[in-house]
Amino acid sequence: MTTIIAVKRDGVVVMGGDGQVTLGSSVLKHGAKKVRKIYNRSVLVGFAGAAADGLALMERLEGKLEEFRGNLLRASVELAKEWRTDRALRRLDAMLLCANLEHLLVISGTGDVMEPDEPIMAIGSGGDYARACALALYKHTNLSAEEIVKESLSIAAKICIYTNESFHLEKLP
Repeated sequence: MTTIIAVKRDGVVVMGGDGQVTLGSSVLKHGAKKVRKIYNRSVLVGFAGAAADGLALMERLEGKLEEFRGNLLRASVELAKEWRTDRALRRLDAMLLCANLEHLLVISGTGDVMEPDEPIMAIGSGGDYARACALALYKHTNLSAEEIVKESLSIAAKICIYTNESFHLEKLP
């Protein structure tokens, strides 16, 4: 798996992920890029799960964003509906975390489109560790969104065996 986290603070959204790719109990790659900017560089999206499946879902999300003129919430709901009802898509093994300046969403293959109460969300095997760290830092420090994402990923990498310290971050605006 992996760790993907997004934090919104002071009008800035930062999403980061580690670069580890595993096959069974072996590490195949250390510097994979699992976080990207899509739709005219206005939406951040990251995936956890099978790489090919995550990339395919990113492409579908971008298509939905085109179809719905950048409306992230509507595009996400339509993708989730399609993902849940299409036989081929149902087999995809990944989750998406996506964000723009208005929304922070998790999209799953069970038809879920979830927006957290806090401006912080994480997915993947190290997601709970990163999210807990980020919540504490967000509430008890004045660190920037970028600093919170970096520190949260670093702590998750020390705990989760499927997360490494080769991070890739993207930022809006």
